[in-house]
Amino acid sequence: MNHDILTLIQENIHTFSKGQKRIANFILDSYDKAAFMTASRLGKRVGVSESTVVRFAAELGYDGYPDMQKSLQKMIRNRLTSVQRIEVTNDRIGDQDLLSMVLQSDIEKIRMTLEELDRDSFEHAVDAIVSARKIYIIGVRSSASIATFLTFYFNLIFDNVVEVSANTASEVFERLLRVGEEDVVIGVSFPRYSSRTVQAMSFARDRGATTVAITDSEASPLAPICTYTLKARSDMASFVDSLVAPLSLVNALLVAVSRKKNDDLAHTFQTLEGIWDEYGVYEKVQE
Repeated sequence: MNHDILTLIQENIHTFSKGQKRIANFILDSYDKAAFMTASRLGKRVGVSESTVVRFAAELGYDGYPDMQKSLQKMIRNRLTSVQRIEVTNDRIGDQDLLSMVLQSDIEKIRMTLEELDRDSFEHAVDAIVSARKIYIIGVRSSASIATFLTFYFNLIFDNVVEVSANTASEVFERLLRVGEEDVVIGVSFPRYSSRTVQAMSFARDRGATTVAITDSEASPLAPICTYTLKARSDMASFVDSLVAPLSLVNALLVAVSRKKNDDLAHTFQTLEGIWDEYGVYEKVQE
């Protein structure tokens, strides 16, 4: 399905039945809400049966309602403002138990990430990172937490890690000034995607670096410009991005890289334990 679903609906609305036009008009007016409704709920909202909603999806050329819903969600992923996110989430949760819904959603995102992750891309990314001259890491806004976490542990494993500061556009390119073919640049970005991260990854790609995207889907603007794309499902809870599955993916990446550097890492941590103990970095818990 190559057409924008809203364009598709507008082009075919004159052929729809009365009930289908009600569905069409609701989607055109409130696509941000429709994208997260079940077929049953959408039907109730506009006053038609669930089967009418399913037939509507088929009429548009989709392989059932879930396929149409997926198309809607993909389309809006980078369009929703924070205010729209809050409205959509309130509509999704309704009278349900908020805590259970959010945690169950995070569990589901990890499960889907495990099923969908490209294992070859993951292994190739690990090999590239281990053999890189320099490892650059960039992630801004909500993705900065993932980038900082990754940088912290990579600094314990490697002595060639650069966290790319992104306070200004010029600062990004200054940090990447000497990036080249022997380097790896890791970009972390989830909806709403950061234009600064996309620009940085394009810059690195143009200079021959191996680029690794940690992002949510092939629809991400990072996917087409990166050598390897590691996909982790994310979701929104109100204006907050759920980064549980991305963090789990980063944990796996850290473990995979550390196993490749096992001998060096054991010596590093033996040294660190002595330093931490000498300078009281950690509190000693009394038994």
